[in-house]
Amino acid sequence: MHKCRLSDYDYHLPEELIAQEPLALRDQSRMLVLNRSEEQIEHRFFSELPAFLKQGDLLVLNNTKVIPARLIGRIEGKTTGAEILLLHKQDDANWIAMVKPGRKLKPGKRVIFEGIAEAVVEDYYKEDLRLVSFRADRPIEELLPKIGKVPLPPYIKKEVETSDQYQTIYAEKAGSAAAPTAGFHFTAKVFEALEARGVKTAFITLHIGPGTFQPVKTEDIRDHKMHSEFYSIDQNTADTINRAREENQRVVAVGTTVCRVLETVASQTGLVKEQAGWTDLYIYPGYNFRLVEAMLTNFHLPRSTLLMLISSFGGYDRVMRAYQEAVKKGYRFYSFGDCMLII
Repeated sequence: MHKCRLSDYDYHLPEELIAQEPLALRDQSRMLVLNRSEEQIEHRFFSELPAFLKQGDLLVLNNTKVIPARLIGRIEGKTTGAEILLLHKQDDANWIAMVKPGRKLKPGKRVIFEGIAEAVVEDYYKEDLRLVSFRADRPIEELLPKIGKVPLPPYIKKEVETSDQYQTIYAEKAGSAAAPTAGFHFTAKVFEALEARGVKTAFITLHIGPGTFQPVKTEDIRDHKMHSEFYSIDQNTADTINRAREENQRVVAVGTTVCRVLETVASQTGLVKEQAGWTDLYIYPGYNFRLVEAMLTNFHLPRSTLLMLISSFGGYDRVMRAYQEAVKKGYRFYSFGDCMLII
């Protein structure tokens, strides 16, 4: 019987284990290695990752780039503050966004960013979101560094010194409201070691929305609804994944975002095509993985969809045991924390 109660995904985490800033040397983070077939846990460092991968393994990473998507202004004609969190550019005129306070930001309302721009709430969108357009003398993308902030997760209390700290070194496609944090540990040195090992790499894009941090509120986890997120896979990546499958090589997902995209696009035969679209794939124990055979991931919040995905992939009992071990050993948790390799 699969674990479907929300309380099954609780665990005790001392607050001091929540990492508030990244390590100066990213690849010196700790790496808990969970070997499913041998029922074994090892404690290593991320710089040792190549030793756990084989020649021909395909490492798939998410090259999304976090934008200063959190905009703070005021409602027109009032002193009331307002916040707009940009999620995805819908078309040339409109963005899909989350807004606060939602009850006051109805269609037709304007948010003023003094002397720089104003936003107009055009319409309601699904899942309590809004369609928002902007009035400014330049494209809003050019103004985001002035009026926007990096939207850090709520459990990080310190501001980042530079926006690069909340970015992977291979971030390329701008449009994300959160970073694919499993990728934070990679350095040029690690990529060189992977190449020398004969490990291949490929990139997908998934622009992460705040649904990543959305708490599950239903006691039966199967009743939870995921926010949709935009993804794309180019022809080169599709070909690389298909070739790895044909050659019986392992597909290794770097992070839950990559896992969800790969599982979204995998056909019944495991073939992948060039495509772009939206995914609201929700993975929890009982899911049958089609494409992903190993995964690198950070340590996730209790009662989160991310922990449910990891439990589905690694096995509920194994993963919860690994988390207890990580707490006992003082691992750093969440976005700026240490990582886990599930093989």
